[in-house]
Amino acid sequence: MANTKSAQKRARQNEKRRLRNRLHKSRARTYVKKARLALAAGDLEAAVEAVRKAASMLDHAASKGAIHPNNAARRKSRLMKRLAQLQAQAQAQA
Repeated sequence: MANTKSAQKRARQNEKRRLRNRLHKSRARTYVKKARLALAAGDLEAAVEAVRKAASMLDHAASKGAIHPNNAARRKSRLMKRLAQLQAQAQAQA
């Protein structure tokens, strides 16, 4: 346990931040998972919407400092790449 008053306050602040960050990270992970499932299912319209929402949640988590901006960019890039592959397949079949 922290000994000084300032260290005790720091511990309280860190716990609040940890809980807040966990909320943002969890929400982003949930939407990324939904996007991956939509991409795997091959439903183009659902996948486009899911990827858009996931990208938004990743940006939000990064803006709040819950994840690093480069981490959000990397995850968005991977989702977009898979979405582009799905769109290319849809174009080829049409």
